[in-house]
Amino acid sequence: MSRDVDAIGDREPEPPGVPSPTTIGISIAVPEPDGTYLQQRRADFGDHAAWRIPAHITLLPPTAVDAETYAAMREHCAKVAATHSPFEVVLRGTGTFRPVSDVVFIQVAKGVSACERLEIALRSGPVLRELAFYYHPHVTVAHDASAQALDRAFDELSGYSADFTVDSFHLYELGADDVWRPAEEFALGGG
Repeated sequence: MSRDVDAIGDREPEPPGVPSPTTIGISIAVPEPDGTYLQQRRADFGDHAAWRIPAHITLLPPTAVDAETYAAMREHCAKVAATHSPFEVVLRGTGTFRPVSDVVFIQVAKGVSACERLEIALRSGPVLRELAFYYHPHVTVAHDASAQALDRAFDELSGYSADFTVDSFHLYELGADDVWRPAEEFALGGG
């Protein structure tokens, strides 16, 4: 699994006078009402990050960038969006990364290859990011929760299903309060 937008890393303060990097992530937002529903379920399973992270499919995991790289990445996002067409996603059933990582997720049953193409395109621009694990599109519903809560999430959401059209992706910024907020939306232009 790539380091997900869910995994908020420790940030050390910058020395005085040195601009702090901005931590960004790029993802596909799960639309309403499913986005809020999945966040609520995540909170129900004891995941303390539930309300700090909108329900999403990660395209670029958390990445610290300086101002110049951030500006270049925004331009790159616009170019990538213009060359990719909208596509359908079906979310269905649960999966887990255990025992490697204490994560339970909703599986992307349709739209995997389109997510992979976007992820590769986004990661090959100004941010040339190596991944520790193979990219696997998913929607996290429990992370770093107790073993019982992870089991509950896996069982209780095993019948979950939703479908939607992906016609954009978002660039998110991690705030000083550890909340991820959308900074810009990029509409898919149809190639």
